[in-house]
Amino acid sequence: MYAIIETGGKQFRVVEGSKIRVEKLRAEVGSELVLDKVLLVGESGLNLGTPYIQGAAVKAEVLEHGRNEKVLIFKKWRRNDSRKLKGHRQEYTALKITSISA
Repeated sequence: MYAIIETGGKQFRVVEGSKIRVEKLRAEVGSELVLDKVLLVGESGLNLGTPYIQGAAVKAEVLEHGRNEKVLIFKKWRRNDSRKLKGHRQEYTALKITSISA
C-alpha cells in the first residue's frame, strides 16, 4: 500500500518503512506524528480525495532534524562591476513512515 501526502507545501509518495525529508516540523525526535493531508491511497485500486481523503492518516516517527546542503545564489549586474553572493541552508525533518490507514 502506498499513499501520497502533502506537507510543507510539497507532495510525497510514501510506503510503510520509507524514510523522507520534509520541511522542518515542530516535533521532538523520537515522537510520532500523524499526517492527515492524504491525497491518494493506492492498493489494488485507487482511493482519490477531493482534495483530501476523509479519515485517512499516515503515521510517522521523527528520526532527526537537520539542515540541507548549502545552495548558492549569485547575482551579477552587467556593465556595473557589481555582484552579490548569498547562501541558504534549508532546515528539514527526517521521518520514517510507520503505518498508512485509509
